Amino acid sequence: MTGAAMSLTAAASGFVVFLLSVSVVQAQDGWGVTYTATDICAIKGSTVNIHCTYTYPSWIEGRDTVVEETLWFAKVSEYEPVDLRIASEYSGRVQYQCKAKTCTLTIRDLRETDSAQYKFRFITNQPGGSYTGSPGATLSVTALQVQVSDTNELRCHSSCGLPDGPSYIWYKNGQKVHGEPPNYSGNIDGADSYSCALKGREDSPSPPVCVKGQSCNRVTYTDRSICAVKGSSVNISCTFNSHDKDIQSKFWFSPERSGRWQNLSQPEDLSEDSQFAGRVQVLDPETGRSTLRITDLRETDSAQYHFTFKTPGFEWRSSLPGTTLTVTGADQHTLMLYM
Repeated sequence: MTGAAMSLTAAASGFVVFLLSVSVVQAQDGWGVTYTATDICAIKGSTVNIHCTYTYPSWIEGRDTVVEETLWFAKVSEYEPVDLRIASEYSGRVQYQCKAKTCTLTIRDLRETDSAQYKFRFITNQPGGSYTGSPGATLSVTALQVQVSDTNELRCHSSCGLPDGPSYIWYKNGQKVHGEPPNYSGNIDGADSYSCALKGREDSPSPPVCVKGQSCNRVTYTDRSICAVKGSSVNISCTFNSHDKDIQSKFWFSPERSGRWQNLSQPEDLSEDSQFAGRVQVLDPETGRSTLRITDLRETDSAQYHFTFKTPGFEWRSSLPGTTLTVTGADQHTLMLYM
């Protein structure tokens, strides 16, 4: 196999996926896989498409060649590739589109743990007629970060590098403050935390950061999205910090339940919502950490969940995305195969 430049174009989701190089895997005796890109960098939370084309002899010793199975994999278990469609860590996030000797792998809601080398494999009806395209396509997933300059100017940054022209959303203490420029130079206080997101991808913001020290007000969610099965239980967790340490109240809530609140601008404790009666428990395993446990999950529990806390002079706001829970009615085995 040899590498060579080519002019194929890889489709990506918006402007948050960057192709760093392209390569051809040369066919051997008529067998081969061509990847449009061998190095891809993408932003956490975005969607990526990894493309390939493949070739094989139309017939061998008078027998027509028929492709019986196609799959993508990143891991091998007991010498066999693990199809991404049945890998639990990709459940609900992976899709294949294969036809006419081309195949596209789509991965949604990218996580940093998705960083890996992805390979395409096809299996035919010929004796020993399977082929894996090596070395594959390498995907690097990186999160947005807020960087602080010597002049206390904040900048939205990614190790992928960001294209010219995108718009940004800035958050201060969980509240949206303004958008557009990649830099934030408003009134900056050591008690406040700051986060940024690409416009159109507000569901994947950077983690909140303190500008000075580590004692600012902030809430950081462990997971941005969770997929669970009806009837099961789920833990939704976060870490939090109060600048003045005098927390008067703290609780979990869901913006989708705001129609039941007495005041639409004042979130209400989820544990007092009749829909969750007897099914919600809040665990505080250690200072600065909270876990919302929901048992006997229902499909109507699919929603976004937020944590908030209040002090005498401060309240954590909720326009910064929380954790999105999706509850499916399928049993777990069916879910993994279907998704």
